[in-house]
Amino acid sequence: MSFRAAWSLVLRKGGLGMRGIHSPGGTAHGKEKMPPYTNYHAQRSYPMPDEPFCTELNAEQQALKEKEKGSWTQLSHAEKVALYRLQFHETFTEMNRRSNEWKTVMGCVFFFFGFTGLLIWWQRVYVFPKKPITLMDEWKAQQLQRILDMKSNPVQGLASRWDYERKEWKK
Repeated sequence: MSFRAAWSLVLRKGGLGMRGIHSPGGTAHGKEKMPPYTNYHAQRSYPMPDEPFCTELNAEQQALKEKEKGSWTQLSHAEKVALYRLQFHETFTEMNRRSNEWKTVMGCVFFFFGFTGLLIWWQRVYVFPKKPITLMDEWKAQQLQRILDMKSNPVQGLASRWDYERKEWKK
């Protein structure tokens, strides 16, 4: 049993009190609710809400509720559907229906990817400095030639892999 179902059983039996006991605009121990608010909450894991979906009925709906007390064989299909809609907001099929919310989420994700890409491009062009000269290929080649000419670390280093007689790397 889910937590919500167990909690509603406790509330029905009056174990911990009712939700509307200390509602603003009412007395401390009154059970009335403010008109626009209801405790209706239905979802797949908790399909039977404590209250019906429609609490304030018009004359036509009240007549239908009176007709409901009689034989259900006399009710038409449209009247049965109307009675169902008075009690519940959605059917299970409507609750399980896929939504198109994923399109909105993916649209937002791609928008922010694009915005981030534009921001990075703008920073590379206008904010970050130019590449330092030490990262240029010509500079690296000159630095390597200088290290080889100085014969630095000839035992295990870079100079040990260079053949000075043939002017090429050892194989």
